[in-house]
Amino acid sequence: MLTIKQYVRAESLEQAYELNQKKSNLILGGIHWMKMTTRTVNTAIDLSGLGLGEIVETDDRFEIGCMVTLRQLEQHPGLNAYTHNAIAHAVQDIVGVQFRNTATVGGSIFGRYGFSDVLTVFLALNTKVVCHRAGEISLEEYAQMAQDRDILVKLVVEKAPLQISYQAMRHARTDFPILTCAVSCVNGMWQASVGARPYKASLVRDEEGLLAHGVGEKQAEKFGDYVTEKLNFGSNMRGSAQYRRQICGILVQRGMMEASEVK
Repeated sequence: MLTIKQYVRAESLEQAYELNQKKSNLILGGIHWMKMTTRTVNTAIDLSGLGLGEIVETDDRFEIGCMVTLRQLEQHPGLNAYTHNAIAHAVQDIVGVQFRNTATVGGSIFGRYGFSDVLTVFLALNTKVVCHRAGEISLEEYAQMAQDRDILVKLVVEKAPLQISYQAMRHARTDFPILTCAVSCVNGMWQASVGARPYKASLVRDEEGLLAHGVGEKQAEKFGDYVTEKLNFGSNMRGSAQYRRQICGILVQRGMMEASEVK
């Protein structure tokens, strides 16, 4: 049971940051996973009054506030046009619409959950995160950092020539994924982000030039094998390490063939 002693609606990021330096305090998002824990929180800090619930599109980037909901991501026309609906596909099976109406992108990314479809797809977009004190950091680096008391303010997705596809394996829709996979080509570089292994998503790039001369079924199969060899896999109640290893290459191959058809 989650017990909250005091609630504060922050008036500034600096106030929220200062309050969050106490380990007994907590930043609120959608608190979906937090409320399933047994914890006593001295002060719950609400960021909803700081204007961080918007997706701002400019000529060269998207800026996604930490309080943007997964439903906003799913329905944003500009973001989904740019990503060829990969983001909508990534979040559409996360529990249900009511859940996605309140779950936030900031909570999903800050939590660095192994099962996160959100982390998987944004890694494949070469996303950057902006933190209140640390400033701008690549999501690839941020995902490997230990959680701290800084505040994740927003995500930044810079526009670039992009081909991308999102794939996931689940026992059933709305269930936690067995494996997540986003395959993308950003500025001519192919890469695959694979999560729920059951570890958090990691990015594997085509550093050996396997796809330098084009993409076909044979090249996609080779890249799928290459990605699988670069990653480690584990077992849990949803699947064994061996099963995940077997389907990883297949999902990468499918994603690559689908992404290669995007114009």
